[in-house]
Amino acid sequence: MRIVVDAFGTDTRPHPDVEGAILAAKEWKTHIILVGPEALIKQELTKHNTQALPIEIVNADDVIEMHTKPADAVRETPNSSIHIGLNLVKNGSADAFVSMGNTGAIHAIAMLSTLKRIQGVKRPALSIIYPIYGKPVIVLDIGANTDSKPEWLAQFAIMGSAYAQNALGVNNPRIALISNGEEETKGTPLLQEANTILRELPLNYIGYIEPPDMHHNVADVVVVDGFIGNIMLKTFEATTRYMVNIIRDQLKSTWRSKIGALLSRPAFSQVRKLIDPSEIGGAPLLGVNGVVIIGHGSSDAKAVKNAIYQAQQAVLGNVIQTIKTDIANMPIGSSDGTPEK
Repeated sequence: MRIVVDAFGTDTRPHPDVEGAILAAKEWKTHIILVGPEALIKQELTKHNTQALPIEIVNADDVIEMHTKPADAVRETPNSSIHIGLNLVKNGSADAFVSMGNTGAIHAIAMLSTLKRIQGVKRPALSIIYPIYGKPVIVLDIGANTDSKPEWLAQFAIMGSAYAQNALGVNNPRIALISNGEEETKGTPLLQEANTILRELPLNYIGYIEPPDMHHNVADVVVVDGFIGNIMLKTFEATTRYMVNIIRDQLKSTWRSKIGALLSRPAFSQVRKLIDPSEIGGAPLLGVNGVVIIGHGSSDAKAVKNAIYQAQQAVLGNVIQTIKTDIANMPIGSSDGTPEK
């Protein structure tokens, strides 16, 4: 297996990117292809013992910044680490692409100029994987499509189910739509139409759930339109940071609380591990014709390593072929009832 790693994806590149790739190569013997400015990658590699590790470098002169607009990334940086890395997957030189870089740029370059969409897929979807009580829950879409159609949501469910079963090891994944109530009368017209479509598909669809239900292990695949999904993601991240800061401040407020904090340190460490996004590392961009795993720009080496693990599992689980088969076998018409090509 050959995994491409964007060596200049993280905010503090290339240190976490390269170190995470080395950790993956050491633990799993995965063949890693580091893409980026060759001289800088070599300089970073000299800080580690990489003797006999299956690591190679592919030069890319350009690096896409986090603030670069997706359209500009597609048009103006053909020699970027993202372009070249995705093209390695496209031409069969690699099995998957991993990056902690500009999400919008990765999405645009993958869909418009390199991998393109899987045949029959109406829109790709960005996802995130939450560890809920030690079990992975995949949520999609979290921002690729801010104005979705019902049939797109249905396809997100098909793709999310394929990934959950084949990459995450979830047997017969339970699929749910996020709504403002569990009753079938609730939800927007978009959700109601998507609900009707999903009821007719051969999926383990359980209906509507509310956002708090995500944390009660009632579903394995949670589908939402990209606008709401992006707001949910940012709210969850901000709330988590806020609560952590409050707890930290309170534990330092008095000598009694400081003693309590010291005694509770093992429990807090376990809680942190359970909710730490670096334990997952990254999540797939589903719907493009190749395995693409995207992580957060603030990722450390551990997160990069675990994102590579996600890529390996997707390749081993033959996720792309499964999505192709499922999309072909579950045709979905357009929102006005007419079939789409």
